[in-house]
Amino acid sequence: MATKVFYVEDELFLGKIVKESLESRGFEVIMESDGAKATALFQKSNPDICVLDIMLPNKDGFTIADEIREINENVPIIFLTAKTQTEDVVKGFTLGGNDYVRKPFSMEELIVRIQSQLRNKPDSSQKISGDKVTIGKYNFQINRQNRHKIIDRKDILNLLWGNDSFFNSRNLDVYITKLRSYLKDDPALEIITIKGIGYRFVVA
Repeated sequence: MATKVFYVEDELFLGKIVKESLESRGFEVIMESDGAKATALFQKSNPDICVLDIMLPNKDGFTIADEIREINENVPIIFLTAKTQTEDVVKGFTLGGNDYVRKPFSMEELIVRIQSQLRNKPDSSQKISGDKVTIGKYNFQINRQNRHKIIDRKDILNLLWGNDSFFNSRNLDVYITKLRSYLKDDPALEIITIKGIGYRFVVA
């Protein structure tokens, strides 16, 4: 079955180009231009991934993403936006976004980012009860972790986004900040920066 992309964009000319380009690559595209109708259509269509413009009529992409996360915690969300201020990026990730693509963008970049998010999407059929460990108030899937290893920053960038560009590097910084904010109330858990190399997750 074709991968279903839920695409919300009010620039109809751009939307038509993106929709046709994705469909030519074998994706099924469900498109909406009105922010107020987006969440209902998402729920009806049950897509594999969401691509959301931020500046939309009636309801912005941040609000839509927040509503989508109430329905589905795992579906990847990519924001398409001309808004690249740090506070906007942080807000997007805080609301559960997985990636940012800046306008203007190339279709090749968007497709690579979609494919990257789909590769890293949690397997909804996976049974984790026997592979789960609880530390503090967090659950970890131990069969998917790199135990006792320092994770190279470049490897993380290439795994998540396919390259280690400056913009992706800044995205990673936002992710690490977000993860640290989740862990700050649990003194047993810490993400350590290994200068010039990468990161290490420490359990006290």
